[in-house]
Amino acid sequence: MARMFLPNMANPQTATVWQFIMRQYTPSFLGQCENAVNCAKDFVEQELKNNMFQRRRDKDALDKNVVDRLTDFTGTKGHDRHIHYDECRAIGLKITALEDDDGLQDLVLTVHHCYMHVLMNSAVFKIIENHNGVAFMKQQQVQMVLPPQLMQVGPGGLPGQQP
Repeated sequence: MARMFLPNMANPQTATVWQFIMRQYTPSFLGQCENAVNCAKDFVEQELKNNMFQRRRDKDALDKNVVDRLTDFTGTKGHDRHIHYDECRAIGLKITALEDDDGLQDLVLTVHHCYMHVLMNSAVFKIIENHNGVAFMKQQQVQMVLPPQLMQVGPGGLPGQQP
């Protein structure tokens, strides 16, 4: 992985630019980056074995291609990218599209709309709820800041008000 940070040797004119960029990264930082990528791959592999591949006899023979494709960041450079279900099927995951089950889709969309309603119509910005109905919600605290001319109210009330 560290090789992706190295300058393009085919174009030596960029060496001075790369020297400035590379100076800010220590070898230990690049090692930490590689460790983070490897840790993420190990996590994905373990979660697939413990969940999606749990009942499969060949779960220990999980194809590394599946893990590599799910942890590949080169295309989107982010962990929050969308992976289309056709691609998931192509790499060996057993996927059922939500649209294939009208009842399940209706239930999922109902829950989604309930949460969206709460998030859009209240000061709540984070909801964590478990299967027992116990919820934790974070709310935004709203403070009203008045401009200085409204801070001092004289005997006639607010400026512009009729006494």
